[in-house]
Amino acid sequence: MDPRELYQEMILEHNKKPRNFGVIAEANRHAEGHNPVCGDHITLHLHLEGEQIQGVSFEGHSCAICKASASMMTAQVKGKTVAEAETLIQEFRDMVTGKLDTKTQPHHLGRLTVLAGVSELPSRVKCAVLPWHTLHSAFVAQETASTEKEF
Repeated sequence: MDPRELYQEMILEHNKKPRNFGVIAEANRHAEGHNPVCGDHITLHLHLEGEQIQGVSFEGHSCAICKASASMMTAQVKGKTVAEAETLIQEFRDMVTGKLDTKTQPHHLGRLTVLAGVSELPSRVKCAVLPWHTLHSAFVAQETASTEKEF
């Protein structure tokens, strides 16, 4: 299958049926993420036990790319440690900004590489990165995240 077709299929699938969408009652960290450029607004709910991610979910209103990224992110980080998730955050960000070539450089992204196509759409990079910024904010107990701030 053509990587572009797979990219489009995954975006549509996760937008239509997002994984981990909603609130988890046992969440002990929360962060709100906002992309003022396109209006994406998500809230991330995180259940940490020590350094282990026991549960993670999101809710809000966002474009298909943001929702798909959040859906795939929550599925990928559940069960990981904060350190492992921080590695994924950096690698994902590097991938969608063109700094990491997942075909030639080592990484831990697994199925997330399907979103590498975002790097060809500069105006959509912030949409894809917003959930990851928001996850980082939840880890460091910041209540808000924005695509207009570096972390």
